[in-house]
Amino acid sequence: MLFVCVFFAYSCLALLMSTGIADATTIQLLEDSETLFSPNAKYRLGFFSPPDNTNRYLGISFNAVSPTYYFWIANRNNPVKDSSGVLRISEGGILEIVNGRNNTLWSFNSSSQALNATRKIQLLDSGNLQLIELDKGGNSRVIWQSFEYPTDALLPSMSISISIQNTTATKLQAWKSPSDPSEGRFTLALDSATNTQVIVWDGDQRHYRTGPWNGNLFLGLIYPDSTNDYADTFIQKNVAQDEVIFLYIGVNQLSFPHYYFSYDGTVSEIYWDLGKKSWQTLYKVPDDLCDYYGKCGDFGICDPVKSPICQCLKGFVPKNSREWKAGNWSSGCVRRTTLQCGKQGGGKPDGFQVLNTVKLPDLEVWLQGINLINCRTMCLNNCSCLAYAYDQGAGCMYWTNTLIDIQQFPSSGITLNLRLAHSELGNKGRPKVVNAAAVTVGNKGRLKAVIAATVTIALIVLRMWFNRWKAKQASKRSILDHLNHGDHKNQTKLEELPLIDFKDLAVATDNFHHNTLLGRGGFGKVYKGLLGDGREIAVKRLSAASLQGVEEFTNEVIVISRLQHKNLVSLIGFCVEGEEKLLVYEYMPNKSLSAFLFDSTKRELLDWPTRFNIIEGICRGLIYLHRDSRLRIIHRDLKASNILLDEQLNPKIADFGMARIFGHGQDKDETRRIVGTYGYMAPEYAMDGHFSEKSDVYSFGVLLLEILTAQKNNAFWYEDESLTLLGYVWKLWVEGDAGSIIDPLISDPLNKKEIDRSIVVGLLCVQENVNDRPNMSNVMSMFSSEIADLPQPKEPGFNKRHMFMDATSSNLNQMSGGALSMTAVSGR
Repeated sequence: MLFVCVFFAYSCLALLMSTGIADATTIQLLEDSETLFSPNAKYRLGFFSPPDNTNRYLGISFNAVSPTYYFWIANRNNPVKDSSGVLRISEGGILEIVNGRNNTLWSFNSSSQALNATRKIQLLDSGNLQLIELDKGGNSRVIWQSFEYPTDALLPSMSISISIQNTTATKLQAWKSPSDPSEGRFTLALDSATNTQVIVWDGDQRHYRTGPWNGNLFLGLIYPDSTNDYADTFIQKNVAQDEVIFLYIGVNQLSFPHYYFSYDGTVSEIYWDLGKKSWQTLYKVPDDLCDYYGKCGDFGICDPVKSPICQCLKGFVPKNSREWKAGNWSSGCVRRTTLQCGKQGGGKPDGFQVLNTVKLPDLEVWLQGINLINCRTMCLNNCSCLAYAYDQGAGCMYWTNTLIDIQQFPSSGITLNLRLAHSELGNKGRPKVVNAAAVTVGNKGRLKAVIAATVTIALIVLRMWFNRWKAKQASKRSILDHLNHGDHKNQTKLEELPLIDFKDLAVATDNFHHNTLLGRGGFGKVYKGLLGDGREIAVKRLSAASLQGVEEFTNEVIVISRLQHKNLVSLIGFCVEGEEKLLVYEYMPNKSLSAFLFDSTKRELLDWPTRFNIIEGICRGLIYLHRDSRLRIIHRDLKASNILLDEQLNPKIADFGMARIFGHGQDKDETRRIVGTYGYMAPEYAMDGHFSEKSDVYSFGVLLLEILTAQKNNAFWYEDESLTLLGYVWKLWVEGDAGSIIDPLISDPLNKKEIDRSIVVGLLCVQENVNDRPNMSNVMSMFSSEIADLPQPKEPGFNKRHMFMDATSSNLNQMSGGALSMTAVSGR
């Protein structure tokens, strides 16, 4: 939970290296091929290369976990370009990293001189790297330590800090990308030394905040009961009243507890589960749309279980109604009735509307030393006071300029007292109706009045139910209308597909709790759920900012509801309520092919027979789409993350939001709205908008080569010639050395014939000319050796990186807004 949410103690004479002898007394260095372990062997220091990156960095990682995870990096902004890097202590006592040309890439230079002392490095059992100084008497002192210079993680005994004058601060800086550890766009830091809270910054814009610290916890975090035993522990320390330090204590019961600050701006408290042998998440923020700073603008409140998620506070109305209805709430709300404070005329005084269990707004003013009653009186007498709150630890807080970043919590949270004009207080609508009924009955008795009021309320409830039912029918009808205005109307019985209530999906996913989150992408998030009948489901919840709009959502419902094949994912139902658009699928326990293929540990489960079964399954699914179903479907977004795996790792093609239905006799089409994922798009589609089943064949070829090499095409970089994965495989094949890039886990003499044949099939599928590519039926025949002699492949399309970038960028000005779907890259 975020904020709820080793040192190899060698003898002072030697440094033990994993690769052999490395005596710090005489050598005082760590070469690229060497590793330094902590005494308990839980941590290690060494050089490494991130995924899809050949540069070398010196980092500290958790030992005996997979995948390897580096929580501290020395030269993150200045990597070593080859394996010549060395960590050493210079003659002047400077700790530094140098390359083969003796250029200093990173260093720590102490102001104190090591004249009559020896300096050593040691890795402690806490994961802290220290530079220590030993004098001739055997006394030691710490000159420098890594825990004082965190990069993107907080381990127990690490801290973040800020000075009273805000002149110095210790912060976390996220990676630029999953393969680039240099400092990225997101920063985590304390906001101030007075009203202290933790802020995640996106450049110079607030991205997320924890709410203020009350001496025990952060008031803007939800602390669920299920994780109370593992709640994070922070201690606030003031050093000589000049600096505020938040020291992370961690959870003793857990293995390797720490905070991880991801390249995408999320912060997670995670630990290593010894039983499952995997990283588990206690808490993560931001976790839903309401967590993002100021989602609903000024005087708006965000509730993730409502639709739409943004509402104006009571007494306020949208500042821009048109934007608000369109789902853009950034303009916020404005007050409907002016406050009376400071005005003459005898109007009734302002009062307060109570909002329970909320995340308090940002930019509060603190007033120490007064109680709750005095806090209320102060706000009422201060014409600038818009709202107040009181917490036993934090004291009195009030707001004067605006109220922004308010969130409704299901539990926890604080009570906010919102100042309103007297006419805005209370429930105005319902009492008027009830009172009218009471006047009608006059003096005929209280019983009749009660009956009249009850009947009136019942009618109101019935009307609300009817309106809700009508809205649901309208939502479903809108999809049917979209179908009936298309080219293939009346070809499906969409009514047979269940329209599921949003509240039922909220219950099934525990109100879309972060513990049920399966994954996320440009479209939104996918949650695991359990229906009342015991069926496990995957719920795809499109975000308001999704690249997949109403057209794509409707398209996916229409297309997939007509398809039945064992290699296509099954759609169970859908939900459209207000701003919410959700698709309900069968649950696939092994997630996507991408989650296995590009993970160094899970990939071991993909031996060659399993991979070949996946390849054939994808092929059969595409043949069904292109030729065997009653409709001809072009998928247009085939990639590893859209191939889901069941319990036996059998593949199922998913995500039909970009798919197109071809009419009878139609074999190609064109569009100015380019959708899909670059790296998988065929040249004729990315360049000119022309697509056909051969476009899917090209994407299949890219996917096939990725399965063979365990490399991502859109992340592969061959520096000498700027070749893409396709270009590099082509180059090696022409040279007769294509086997050298095959994933070593499947590179076995027993598989060689089948793998060599698959390489050729992959290259045939990605040929630049559309007419040169085989169709999927021919591809299947090539795999089964029904076509014994394979034709010679021609050069692939997009085989060089610069060509690919020029081609795609030149076409951007032809695209309609939001049409481009980018691949979601998983974290480290």
